[in-house]
Amino acid sequence: MPKIKIGAIASGSGSNFEAIVKACENGILKNKAKVEVLICNKAGAFCMERAKNHNIPYVLIESDKDLHVPREEFDQKIISVLKKYECELIALVGYMRLVSQKFIDAFNGNVMNIHPALLPSFRGMHVHRDALEYGVKVSGCTVHFVDMKADHGPIIIQKCVPVYDTDTEDTLGPRVLEWEHKIFPKAIELFCDKRLHVVGRLVRIDGEVNL
Repeated sequence: MPKIKIGAIASGSGSNFEAIVKACENGILKNKAKVEVLICNKAGAFCMERAKNHNIPYVLIESDKDLHVPREEFDQKIISVLKKYECELIALVGYMRLVSQKFIDAFNGNVMNIHPALLPSFRGMHVHRDALEYGVKVSGCTVHFVDMKADHGPIIIQKCVPVYDTDTEDTLGPRVLEWEHKIFPKAIELFCDKRLHVVGRLVRIDGEVNL
């Protein structure tokens, strides 16, 4: 069976990007998927160094220079690169922009995102701070399909992470991130195995999911 071709898009350090790459090289995705290209929208972001270290092509398309460009026009630049590499599944690995419906449709809705909270709670940017200020006893992470709204699309996998009274953003964040690195490759594996079925906003999964 041919490997699923993944296109990754990141804005920052890219640790989830690297987790997926490693899963493709020697982990659960070794015979199922391959990261073909990384697109980054922030000059100097460390994710590009990670791509270079794994001999993965990367392209910088700076969003800061296109603040007045319509979103669909900016997205078309990204779509063109992803199509060039024949990407079938798009992984948003810390991409700090909303995508357009044009972008989603270009890949038949096969666009996934990772979020460091249990959606629909604590959407947005300052997730761990908001969770701690609210006083939750459990946080976690979510992999979901992407739609037009931020942190909103159909949920694929979630993992709970306990929150302790002594936690700060600096202690909770890494504990959640550890699970992000596990559930994103797992969600991709389920996609590769054709075990995901989207019905409205529900994602039905064939069989058990073992993390």
